Amino acid sequence: MIGAVPAGLLRFALVALCLAAAPAAAQAQGQPETRARDLPAVLVSRQAAEVLGIAVGSVVQVAPPDGSRPRDFRVAGVYEPTPDPSRLGNAIYAVRLHLPDVLDLTRPLDAPKGAESVDAINVRLKPGADALAFSRDVNARLPGVLARPSADAAGGAGPFRVLERFHLAIALVTILASTVFLVALTVMLVDERRETVGILRLIGLPTSRVLVQVMIEGLLVASTGSVFGLALALASERAINRFFQWRYDTALLFVHVTPAVALECIAIAIPLGVAATVTASWLLLRRNALRLARR
Repeated sequence: MIGAVPAGLLRFALVALCLAAAPAAAQAQGQPETRARDLPAVLVSRQAAEVLGIAVGSVVQVAPPDGSRPRDFRVAGVYEPTPDPSRLGNAIYAVRLHLPDVLDLTRPLDAPKGAESVDAINVRLKPGADALAFSRDVNARLPGVLARPSADAAGGAGPFRVLERFHLAIALVTILASTVFLVALTVMLVDERRETVGILRLIGLPTSRVLVQVMIEGLLVASTGSVFGLALALASERAINRFFQWRYDTALLFVHVTPAVALECIAIAIPLGVAATVTASWLLLRRNALRLARR
């Protein structure tokens, strides 16, 4: 199983991956089952396992990019590749090997052991850790080493940063257009109740009292609409994710309603709804009470 494989694995591109045999078939080819158990372990991506018909216990061959020096490995498990939006729609055929096995496959024949070097190392921090503070501490302790959070690795012009700004611009335009539409709709709805408002003014209710009642009504309507919108989003979240995950054969989450997103939506929707209702009502209350009550 995957859990039985040590955590020190390195993702390695699958260049030559051939199903040699299942353990039972390996004996038929003259390879004892105990021999397969002694082979180094490897993890195979789900897509590669499905296409090549690989199962746990199978014996496969993995070779470096030039196809030379293929080695036999025993499949210890099948893993789901980490979702990558930049590779959406592309099947990931890859394996995960122990670091010594990767070095043996990629090291030049004339290179001595221990002469390898790396350009970058990814460090996973504990949940809640401050990545920026950690990177500053590493830079201070190790001169010549550049450490920075992965969110800042692509810089301000990274594709996902640009996409995030585009989504923000679309959201602002949508909110602005929705606010204008909401105010216009509220004005029409309030105008239909001008006779009721005029009667309330004639019986002596001050403008502030009517305005407070309208504000409370707008608060209830906006709160109900917010709850309904969140319920609809939560109900459709799973269906949308399942469809697009099936469509692109990935474990990527396309829609994820987090508590922060829900609170942000409520914080925007309720004040806008109340403000639209109060604005429309104020425009109506500025009229003369007799004109409001006139049929």
